[in-house]
Amino acid sequence: MSVAHSIEQKLAALQPSRLEIADDSALHAGHEGAKGGGGHYRLTIVSPQFAGKSTVARHRMIYAALGPMMKTQIHALAIRAYAPGEAESLSQP
Repeated sequence: MSVAHSIEQKLAALQPSRLEIADDSALHAGHEGAKGGGGHYRLTIVSPQFAGKSTVARHRMIYAALGPMMKTQIHALAIRAYAPGEAESLSQP
């Protein structure tokens, strides 16, 4: 199973209405942090669980859902986390 698929499965706990994961690891080949095996990912997630939460709280929820992956399989994670009402201005995939 790919890391992106594992991320998707773990983030299902946040009941996202939209979830996009991009693997940017190839762009960071040779990067010191990537040598340990952790990849670089970009994440866009829309979840009703983010309503009324600060950006920091949303990121903490994501990190908690990903658990140990943040210390092993993921070296860097760029996050865009939105509540459903905030996501209306985003372009659709």
